[in-house]
Amino acid sequence: MTDHPLKPVSGAQPPPAALPLEQLIAQRREKLNRLTQAGINPYPYHYDRTHTISDLLKEFQDLSHETPSQTQVSCAGRIMTMRDMGKSCFAHISDGPDRVQLYVKKDVVGEDAYRFFQKDMDLGDFIGVEGSMFRTKTQELTIRASKITLLSKALRPLPEKFHGLRDPETRFRMRELDLATNSSIQQLFRRRSRLIASLRQTLYDEGFLEVETPLLQAQAGGAAARPFETFHNALQTKLFMRIAPELYLKRLLVGGMERVFEIGRVFRNEGVDTKHNPEFTLMEAYQAYADYNDMMKLTELLIANAAETIQGGDSLLVHDRPLSLQRPFRRATLTDLFKQHAGHDVIAAWKDGRLRSVAQELHVGFDENTPDHKVFDRIFDAKVKMHLWDPTFVLDYPVEISPLAKMHRSEPGLVERFELYIAGDEIANAYSELNDPIDQRQRMEKQAALKKSGDEEVETADESFLTALEHGMPPAGGLGIGIDRLAMLLTGQTSIREVILFPLLKPEN
Repeated sequence: MTDHPLKPVSGAQPPPAALPLEQLIAQRREKLNRLTQAGINPYPYHYDRTHTISDLLKEFQDLSHETPSQTQVSCAGRIMTMRDMGKSCFAHISDGPDRVQLYVKKDVVGEDAYRFFQKDMDLGDFIGVEGSMFRTKTQELTIRASKITLLSKALRPLPEKFHGLRDPETRFRMRELDLATNSSIQQLFRRRSRLIASLRQTLYDEGFLEVETPLLQAQAGGAAARPFETFHNALQTKLFMRIAPELYLKRLLVGGMERVFEIGRVFRNEGVDTKHNPEFTLMEAYQAYADYNDMMKLTELLIANAAETIQGGDSLLVHDRPLSLQRPFRRATLTDLFKQHAGHDVIAAWKDGRLRSVAQELHVGFDENTPDHKVFDRIFDAKVKMHLWDPTFVLDYPVEISPLAKMHRSEPGLVERFELYIAGDEIANAYSELNDPIDQRQRMEKQAALKKSGDEEVETADESFLTALEHGMPPAGGLGIGIDRLAMLLTGQTSIREVILFPLLKPEN
């Protein structure tokens, strides 16, 4: 079987638009059979393009209606629209976010090829087109086709008369169709890609080395979260999907790699909502001889550069409300924010054993099995978080919820930690990293005791990490940024599912 430009296949008829899906699929399969019987390969291996559609739109943007181009071009894409004019057809093809119009005329491509295009091609098919560029009377840049080659026969029609999916559940479950029919979704994920590239470039420019650490771990550490479990048959051992790369990255600091970062997936066995997906993308960076003050400067730089890349500046419109990312970002201690918005020094109340009574007074719900650290978080979420619209570094957390951070140099009972909030969402988390192996072991042992008492979302004692720390780790600052939430912010989305290509969904049936 050979690859051919389009030739007519006898008996082919365009399917009526109103036919049921099963009948449309059956008709396309019949066309496929006729193609193969006629010796035409409906799925050739290769096609030579001189231009992408984006290239054509740029190169010929100044082409006028009066002076058509004589240059021969070839491009390829999916048929998105077709309009039969009798002895000529207009169509649009897309190779991603870009579209270009085709003009297919019987006396140019030949009667056989024209009849094939008119009768046997379907919306959704991929074709290659050769021809020259001109601009129509309505000023639309168009390819005057001289040859058309079938590249892939689509056996199912695109959804909703080819104007795009609308139901969110269907869009996320069938992302390939969402991308094929909604050009704005293509653009969204291209912006996400540029965001990640910007973060990488900034870190490269700052002297960081990109590394990779294990996804499968004997112990899941580096964050307070419930892990996913799996089993390795050859080793006959239980393993965990990582909840954070932190402990391995710190071991690289022990080894003398002074500035390292990783961008990758992490997995947390938690609920699903507009801000959480059990599988998400995290960037973590660690810098020797730095502290959380240095990490604030790095965070501002990373986000400012990303905003410039994605938005062209530091001014955003989030949920129809203006937001400025102008540096420096606001700094506020957690203690002061609690006093301002909750009317209590909640950290002091926790130390004094009054945390639950304060929560009750503030009408924050919990039950007798709710751990104190979750009661603390719920008070923050209910009373403080919504007030953090402008970028705000929330500083200095209780040691009880920060087992990997260094003790504050001037505030007893607190650690040098910040969380960055923008538009009411946590975007980043950072520490002056704890490098005292004795203190670290004691804290991990306390966390292990909490785990035995039933709290599954606590840090576990990792002997490999503790042993590495005993060999000496330099003072360091560490930073984590949630890529998906930052992408939501910079692209104006309200759900994390919009910025993840294939978010986790409950299986159908």
